[in-house]
Amino acid sequence: MTNQPDHAGTTVAPNLDQDPAQTSSSIRRTEQAELTRQEVALSAFPESRRLMLDVLKRDGAADTERLANLAGITVSGARQHLTALERDGLITHRVTRRGAGRPRHTYALSPAGDALFPRHYGALTNELLAYVEDEDPELVERIFARRGQRRLDGARERTAGHAFRERVAIIATILDEDGYLADFTEEADGTFVITEHNCAVLSVAMRYSHACSSELDFLQRALPDAEVTRIAHRIKGAHVCAYSVAPLPIP
Repeated sequence: MTNQPDHAGTTVAPNLDQDPAQTSSSIRRTEQAELTRQEVALSAFPESRRLMLDVLKRDGAADTERLANLAGITVSGARQHLTALERDGLITHRVTRRGAGRPRHTYALSPAGDALFPRHYGALTNELLAYVEDEDPELVERIFARRGQRRLDGARERTAGHAFRERVAIIATILDEDGYLADFTEEADGTFVITEHNCAVLSVAMRYSHACSSELDFLQRALPDAEVTRIAHRIKGAHVCAYSVAPLPIP
């Protein structure tokens, strides 16, 4: 199966049963697709706002007058764009006063604004894990195990004392916070379905199965009084990862 975009513009992962050369090529295409999506997101802004974001990324901070000058628009027009960017949570500002004159507004990117610019974390992570695997293959497993334990400890702390449905909701929230765009639904038979609409570690999961197995293990251990089953898997061609969570009968 090749790595083709679906109708929603997302990338469907290949089946890892293919040969290593095809898998490596698919991973590279997935990483490039992620960079392209980030570039497209940034290019969707009006030109003046895109220029302002670029200036703030390059310079770290800039005042209204400088941003207006570099964007080739009036100061009044720049304020309108900056107000919109701040309303969307992409920039922040601080106010400084110099004498009796008008306060000076200095702007900088927020974490959300900074995240608009292309990242290549997947490729870097795969490269570093490959070096680790060359030195000690078992160390890769231990690294994923330590990550899993850290996530599990945090989840147990947050879910302690809560009823089953509340714990499912908290686990879905944790996954969402981790970048999986996760939610959950309750079925008529009392089971729940946790759905991850985004894979935060897709390119890594395509090369290292530990990433996927540790995700299922995390859910099973975080919800020990439930039977957790993966019912959809991006690595196998689905457009989401989803898990059925069935509470076990109380003895």
